[in-house]
Amino acid sequence: MSSTTTTTTSLTTHLTLLTLLSATTLYCFYKSRRLKPSPPSPNPTTRPGKLFFISQTGTSKALAKHLHNLLISNNLPFDLVDPKTYEPEDLHNETLVIIIASTYENGNPPSNGVFLSDWLSESVEDFRVGSLLLSKCKFAVFGVGSRSYGDMFNKVGKAFSTKMRALGGVEIVPFCEGDVDEGELDSEFGVWSEKVVRVLKTGEINELVAESCEEFIDESDYDEDEEEEEVETEIVDLEDIAGKSLKKKDMGMVTSNGKKNGEKVMVTPVIRASLTKQGYKIIGSHSGVKICRWTKSQLRGRGGCYKHSFYGIESHRCMETTPSLACANKCVFCWRHHTNPVGKSWQWKMDDPLMIVNTAIEEHRKMIKQMKGVPGVTAERLSEGLLPRHCALSLVGEPIMYPEINSLVDELHKRRISTFLVTNAQFPDKIVSLNPITQLYVSVDAATKENMKAIDRPLFGDFWERFVDSLKALKDKQQRTVYRLTLVKGWNTEDIDAYSSFFSIGNPDFVEIKGVTYCGTSATSKLTMENVPWHADVKAFSEALAEKSNGEYEVACEHVHSCCVLLAKVDKFKINGQWHTWIDYEKFHDLVASGKPFGSNDYMALTPSWAVYGANEGGFDPEQARYKKERNHKSSR
Repeated sequence: MSSTTTTTTSLTTHLTLLTLLSATTLYCFYKSRRLKPSPPSPNPTTRPGKLFFISQTGTSKALAKHLHNLLISNNLPFDLVDPKTYEPEDLHNETLVIIIASTYENGNPPSNGVFLSDWLSESVEDFRVGSLLLSKCKFAVFGVGSRSYGDMFNKVGKAFSTKMRALGGVEIVPFCEGDVDEGELDSEFGVWSEKVVRVLKTGEINELVAESCEEFIDESDYDEDEEEEEVETEIVDLEDIAGKSLKKKDMGMVTSNGKKNGEKVMVTPVIRASLTKQGYKIIGSHSGVKICRWTKSQLRGRGGCYKHSFYGIESHRCMETTPSLACANKCVFCWRHHTNPVGKSWQWKMDDPLMIVNTAIEEHRKMIKQMKGVPGVTAERLSEGLLPRHCALSLVGEPIMYPEINSLVDELHKRRISTFLVTNAQFPDKIVSLNPITQLYVSVDAATKENMKAIDRPLFGDFWERFVDSLKALKDKQQRTVYRLTLVKGWNTEDIDAYSSFFSIGNPDFVEIKGVTYCGTSATSKLTMENVPWHADVKAFSEALAEKSNGEYEVACEHVHSCCVLLAKVDKFKINGQWHTWIDYEKFHDLVASGKPFGSNDYMALTPSWAVYGANEGGFDPEQARYKKERNHKSSR
């Protein structure tokens, strides 16, 4: 937005006439052409990106020229484009678009951007166009304006970002805005430009470039046992936080009653402080992301988690997050000792799914970047780690509670990031309405109503009916489904017959059986190491459960380090005597993008011999370097 007050009468008249025309003459032009898109580029892989400048006084044009030089110097081919010379109908052919947009008088675009802006507006409103018009287009927008114009500040740039997302475009860098009056426009634009270049370079298949790190981490400074950050000495449950307070510097904008700007927020100051202490990066008001110890392990070449062994997940490229830190259960084995909030329905301020995804990726990358210099971390693996390809929506809480969970999943899939979502089986309607997930889990923590009440400590009075209905909803899903059993010795390891009766209700593709992880004793959990089963115990339980299925399921894989075993449906995933529990992730994303129905058989892949149950490797990838460290856990076993 220009701050000058010397706008001429003729220019104002020109803009007024052009705006009027956009509602009549231009509408007819769009209507006649929009449904006849130009043919796709014959070689889209070599098509240069487009860098648009929407400028009135030359400020945005100058910034665009600077960015254009930066892109070219980094071997990133882009055309510098004045949008008044560009045909908007060609936009669906573009794979990379960057827009530097000023806002002019009354929140309108400068004259050279009116045509493009109106075309986007018309396309968004026209139901015939659809929301996938720009699905092949990755874009970024920087807004130039002046805060002195109040609500109109950077209105044009924000609108370009919103409209392109509404048409299916993938925003690779969050929208950023600069103020021409504050004197920091150049520095803000410089930081944003470097981020754009970094994302584009690390996104190229054949050019993975490791980022710099603020400080070198020497092996003597890195403790393998720092897999989980130190938990506060006093862990408080949500029910017990009344009267507790933090210093003012930790309070932020949240008031003592848990409201922010008049809206109830999920993450109160006490909860935020506790989760931050545990290593969480809190996103907005209800989401979080945390780097997993297995991500660190595979970055160092020391092996991946059980999902790597069972399904081919690249642990060093896996992001663990959740869009809802709240849960409807208070499980005795909760690995966060109930520092997250609880609730039976969504009752909090809701953040935008795009913001959650973009911030999660950004925070995850920051944590990955801190691994530079750690012994065993190579430049190649670090670069790969900066480009997450998998998202485990299982960090903590109940992700399916988030009202915009489908939009969030779609944002991840647009980036070709696979999704593993875990639900605690208390929201069957949410399962029914859920879009395709790479792999959907339901937690099966007990085989009887009495045991489930004791273990999960659910908030719902009809928790058992909700659980059964969740299993029934799982049966109708076409993509990969999993029962997840967490074995707690002395609590839920004896009811094999009852567990086997669940097979026919949900008909899952897989059953994961894992020993509980001991996370310490607290006021909310009295579990001890006595409740943690040996891997031999998990194997014996798994074999007995498979036998109860009368040949429908067999033990397919194991990961000894995680004390985890996988059962799989024989008729689906055992082909000519070989297991196919791994996932063809690229095929999955292609199937999602096609918009056509597909099933779990359509994107399965061969399981390597080292991951198969009974192999000498015990589920450890032989391409990784096994590292064993003696641990002296106190136990009476």
